[in-house]
Amino acid sequence: MDEIKEYEDEAREIRRKYANWDFINSLPPRLKYAVTLYIEKGDLRLSQKLSGLDLEDFKELLIKCNVPTTYY
Repeated sequence: MDEIKEYEDEAREIRRKYANWDFINSLPPRLKYAVTLYIEKGDLRLSQKLSGLDLEDFKELLIKCNVPTTYY
């Protein structure tokens, strides 16, 4: 379990580091919340559903936000 926690913490830090926060902060509140949730939790499906976008559009938004993910 500690190994998984370490992996999740490292992934979160990478997402935080590379994210374009200026762009994220300029998004409408719903999208901003969904992207921030993905950065913090790494839960693609939950974040996508909360965004109101379909999965492909949400993945495109993550690309525009420079948020690293393995889901491209």
